[in-house]
Amino acid sequence: MRVCLLLEGSYPYITGGVSSWTQDLITSLPQVEFSLFTISPTRNQTLKYQLPPNIKEHVDVVLGEQRKSQGLLRNKKRLFKLLKMIQAQSPHISVQDIIELIKLIPEGYNPMDLALESQIFWDILVELNRKHNPMYPFTDFYWAWKAAFSMLFAVASAPPPEADLYHAISTGYAGLVAVAAKYRRGKPFLLTEHGLYHKEREIELRRASFIRGYQRDLWISVYHFLSHLAYQSADYCTSLFEYNRQVQLDLGAREERALVIPNGIDIPRFSSVTRYKKPGFHVGLVGRVVPIKDIKTFITMARIVHHRIREAEFYCIGPTDEDPEYYEECQRMVESFQLSDVFHFTGRQNVLDYYAFLDVMLLTSIREAQPLVILEAYAAGLPVVSTRVGNVAEMMDYDDRFLASSKDAEKLAESVEWIHQHPEETAQVVTEKQRKVRERYDKVTLYDTFGRLYTTIVEGQQWQA
Repeated sequence: MRVCLLLEGSYPYITGGVSSWTQDLITSLPQVEFSLFTISPTRNQTLKYQLPPNIKEHVDVVLGEQRKSQGLLRNKKRLFKLLKMIQAQSPHISVQDIIELIKLIPEGYNPMDLALESQIFWDILVELNRKHNPMYPFTDFYWAWKAAFSMLFAVASAPPPEADLYHAISTGYAGLVAVAAKYRRGKPFLLTEHGLYHKEREIELRRASFIRGYQRDLWISVYHFLSHLAYQSADYCTSLFEYNRQVQLDLGAREERALVIPNGIDIPRFSSVTRYKKPGFHVGLVGRVVPIKDIKTFITMARIVHHRIREAEFYCIGPTDEDPEYYEECQRMVESFQLSDVFHFTGRQNVLDYYAFLDVMLLTSIREAQPLVILEAYAAGLPVVSTRVGNVAEMMDYDDRFLASSKDAEKLAESVEWIHQHPEETAQVVTEKQRKVRERYDKVTLYDTFGRLYTTIVEGQQWQA
């Protein structure tokens, strides 16, 4: 069996939860051959993972990079009509129209050139600008439109490796490639979501000061439609927890083919940590130094805790090179709070070395799905304090002693202080969490579920849990 994994902006070039999950999936299923189709922002990125031997092919496509079209159009008139409906944002355009459009475009052929050369398309753009974007220069509107549709058509026209099954690890551009492979090649499509792609992109767009007015609305509508297209087209969808499954269903996924398969961890590895008491009180966060992890709230929490617990020290454990500007801002923040002697940016490390002595693990993210770091910490014997994001509250049994709203540094600090003051009660909580993790989140069992799902889909059978 050959499975093509479709990934955007993650494995094998970026570390993090989705990438770690992908590496573990591949290594846990040695009987399956995998191909990679990755969508990247630039060429020649450095691999952050050693590719397992059962990866047989890797195709990397740069988002927005234009290639010379190949192939011949079969029905130019119908294609042209569908393209006009899309560009004019006709209320009558449907998922089935997009599917028909994909079938009409041969692999390797990019219809963007056809649109740019047409006077009709130009007239449509002028009218759209007058209608939706009258306060901003036409050039802003034009380049936003061109960027959006150039990326869409470039990705949709790029041929992925041959496979028996196309497994997209998000909607968005990766999902679009899987949809194209399904309808051009007649191969099944499995969609796995760790978060909700269209929601994450919308948050980013609404925070971006350089994207204005209709440009923002255009990008948001594109990403929402891509998710809608993927949910309706996928043979099966998987999500990490029930809330996200309900979102998939609301946007077109089929009830009987939308499954919940949670994340899992290497139970023996993290349970093998030998814990010891290090002098002082040690608070850690494992994660990339990037805005979505909200390291600044962790730093603010550290300032509050340090005033109350003078022996406290803080560790931000994870790569610092993904957003250098944000990392510098965090460093300046630590200095301004006069925490330099007790706050440590460790860079990429073996987390087991820190799980051995940390007294509490923090997660301050503003958006997560089902973060593995919480499961790892519990398995290793650490208490966890977290923001109430994604499925975190359910993972932590809705215990308000250890949960806070996003950016609520004061509540996070209070939770850390409670753990410091109640070691016996905290130990009881951790023991119960360890039991739960062992029973529900063993990655061997969960990855085997994906192996069985692959076989079910390729053989055209109905999934039996």
